[in-house]
Amino acid sequence: MSQAWPVAAPGAAAVPPQRIMIWDIVVRVFHWTVVAGVTANLFLAEGSKHAHHRIGYLVLVAVAVRLVWGLVGTRHARFSDFVPRPARLWSYAKALLARREPRYVGHNPAGAVMMIALIVLLAVCGVTGWMQTLDAFWGVPWVQDLHEAAANIIMVLAGLHIFAAVRESVRHRENLIWSMITGRKRASSGSDVDHATASGRR
Repeated sequence: MSQAWPVAAPGAAAVPPQRIMIWDIVVRVFHWTVVAGVTANLFLAEGSKHAHHRIGYLVLVAVAVRLVWGLVGTRHARFSDFVPRPARLWSYAKALLARREPRYVGHNPAGAVMMIALIVLLAVCGVTGWMQTLDAFWGVPWVQDLHEAAANIIMVLAGLHIFAAVRESVRHRENLIWSMITGRKRASSGSDVDHATASGRR
């Protein structure tokens, strides 16, 4: 069960929960660059190949930076902090279906899998888009099909990601979208999971 905020004693002023920095500037810039780039390329820049290519390259650079940052970045940005083992993912999935999933200060296991899947698809979409600008792959059906399939799957997963973010915001009483703007989230308490203070718990 998610933890309610501390209740003040009668007559005492309510104490707001402590908020700590979780998402560093690289993580936040990557997130919103991808949001803006994918939205522009899927819905706004289709009529301009030049703009479509430039935006695609920007997203591809953002993915490359995020991959490096996942290895050398701050604690909650690192893949080693949040990529779950199968047992942890399975346990979280069962708790999620039972509406008893714990709150994670960083990425929860389902969110981690979603992020990895989106990064892979963004890389596939960007690389196949670049390949289509080369004489060797111009008009090759499988390259075009793979590019289109990756873009369509990204749209579906992005929709699921937004739904999950809104659901978890309500479920744990925390605005996750706003936290990706400010970088700050509520500090862990009770049964919350925070790998920064519970290393090895996967």
